[in-house]
Amino acid sequence: MGAIGRPMATHVAKAFPTVVWNRTIERAEEFAANTAAVAADSPRAVVEQTDVVITCLPTSEEVLEIVEAVGGSWRSGQLLVDATSGDPTGSRAAAESLATFGAGFVDAPVSGGTSGAKAGTLTVMLGGEEPWVSQAREVVAPYSGKVEHVGGVGAAHALKAINQALLAVAIHAAAEGLAALVKFGVKADVALNVINASSGRSNVTENLFPKRVVTRDWPRTFRLALLDKDVGIALQLLDDCGVPSGVIRTTKAALTEARSALGEEADHVELVKVIEKAAGVEIV
Repeated sequence: MGAIGRPMATHVAKAFPTVVWNRTIERAEEFAANTAAVAADSPRAVVEQTDVVITCLPTSEEVLEIVEAVGGSWRSGQLLVDATSGDPTGSRAAAESLATFGAGFVDAPVSGGTSGAKAGTLTVMLGGEEPWVSQAREVVAPYSGKVEHVGGVGAAHALKAINQALLAVAIHAAAEGLAALVKFGVKADVALNVINASSGRSNVTENLFPKRVVTRDWPRTFRLALLDKDVGIALQLLDDCGVPSGVIRTTKAALTEARSALGEEADHVELVKVIEKAAGVEIV
C-alpha cells in the first residue's frame, strides 16, 4: 500500500471484491475504511479469501517470504500476480513453489510512476504462460493503459530491470552533460530547449529535469534506493547473459554512491545533487 501500490489497489477495489493486507496494518485498515475493500490481518488470510493475489513489494525476497509463509493455503487454480520490480530468478522460484499447489504465477511489474498509478494508465509487463497470462490481463486492466505479454516467467522482471537501467543511465548522463554546460555559461533551460528539439532528448530531459532539477523541486515519487536495486538486477542479468555492461555498471556505482550520501529516502532524481556537488555547480 505504498506510493504505487495504494493507487493500484484503489482501481482494483473499484473493479473487483478486494481484500488488502499491508505490513503496516494501519494502512490496510485505513484503505478499507475508505473503499469497499476488506482488511486482512495476514497474507495467509488474503490467500484464503481470494482467487487472485497481487503483490507489490520492494524486492522478490519479500514475495518469496510470503509465498513460503502461506504454504499449504495456496490452492489449485489460484494465481499470484507479482507487480514487484523483482528479479527473474526470484520470479522462477516463486512460480516453482506455487506450481506444487497447482497455483499459477505471472510477473507483472509496472512503469509509469505515481501519476500513472493514480490515473490508471500504467504500462504493465506480463511474464508467464497461458492460461495464467489471460487471467492476469483481466486483473491488471483497472490500473493499466498498456499491457504487454513479453515472455515466460521472469521475462517481465528482466525487461523492467533493463528499463530502469536505461532510466538511470539517462539521469546520470544528463546530469553530467548539463553540469558541464552550465559551468561553461549555458543556462539549463536554454540547453534543455535545444536538446529536447534534437536527437539527445529523452523523458529525463523532457520531463524530469525541467520539472524537478531546474525548478529545484524534488518530489519524492520513487526512491533512489529502489532504482539502485533495480539496476543491480539489470547488471546481474547482463552478467548471466554474457553481455558487456560498462555503461550500466558505471551508473550503478554512481547510484550506490548517491544512496550512501543521501540516505534511503532520497528520490531517484536526487542522483543529480551528488553530481552537482562534485562539479561545484547547480543545474539552473
